[in-house]
Amino acid sequence: MKFKSTLTLLLLSLLPVHSAFSAETAGPRAKHVFIISFDQGAPAGIEKAEMPLFKEMAAKGAHTWEAYTIVPSLTLPSHTSMLTGVGIQKHQIDWNDYQPDKGLVKVPTIFGLAKAKDKGISTAMFVSKQKFEHLNLPGTVDFFDFPAKDQTCGNVAQEFASHVDELKPGLCFIHFGDPDVMGHQFGVDSPEKMKAFADTDKALKVIRDAVDKAGLTADSVFILTADHGGHDIQDKNGIIRGTHGSSSTEDVTIPWVVWGKGVKPGFTIHAAVVQYDTAATALWLLGVPIPEDFWGRPVISAFEP
Repeated sequence: MKFKSTLTLLLLSLLPVHSAFSAETAGPRAKHVFIISFDQGAPAGIEKAEMPLFKEMAAKGAHTWEAYTIVPSLTLPSHTSMLTGVGIQKHQIDWNDYQPDKGLVKVPTIFGLAKAKDKGISTAMFVSKQKFEHLNLPGTVDFFDFPAKDQTCGNVAQEFASHVDELKPGLCFIHFGDPDVMGHQFGVDSPEKMKAFADTDKALKVIRDAVDKAGLTADSVFILTADHGGHDIQDKNGIIRGTHGSSSTEDVTIPWVVWGKGVKPGFTIHAAVVQYDTAATALWLLGVPIPEDFWGRPVISAFEP
């Protein structure tokens, strides 16, 4: 398909763009990296939603509204690329639900790579879907939190707030699933999904406040992004529902925002950004060597020299 060919060329074009990058990093640029994923968080939907904090962080930090995820644009494969730095052809997570019989991801995650560099780096995952268990490799994630009874973003954020001062994570992943749940049920532009987006923004404030209260903000970088977007379909009963997984622009376009220590203020990122680059950027910020076989590259243009 034409878009797949375009995406392939895009990936190849990243190599000279980041040619100054070295796998052996100079040292940590931040002590704490928080990756927050807004499931089914298409830029078009975020633009329409009441998300003042997200938009403020984008405006005051560095951002692009034209980053791209992988194909198929599905939650588990996309997040696996986000947290391993490689594509589905390499990480082989091609299913999208919790299937314990299939085991764990077969390539290193950024949590394991961080631990390999420095055992003292605390790592954590706060997730709203059980399928993330497939990324919880033994000895790599110090604290894995899946709240079985309440997976709303508000509860995920409260779980984080309850543990951040104790953990002081060097590398932390947080997942908000509410927009995806509402998008599938009611449609990608539905009032219900807009409310879910607004709820995630409130949850983001809980996280920001907790990080600040723990005294970590000055040495932290936040990466705000998504696994995929979405588009509407009409089911057999004529009801509009949201879906994703294709190579369409609506499905593959995602936001990519960085805010915090060393980030260029009010900067628009013009370099191409692909899902794998989140993993590379997180490692680069922590001073962790990036494997030579990584598909991703750190988005160094978003940071001060």
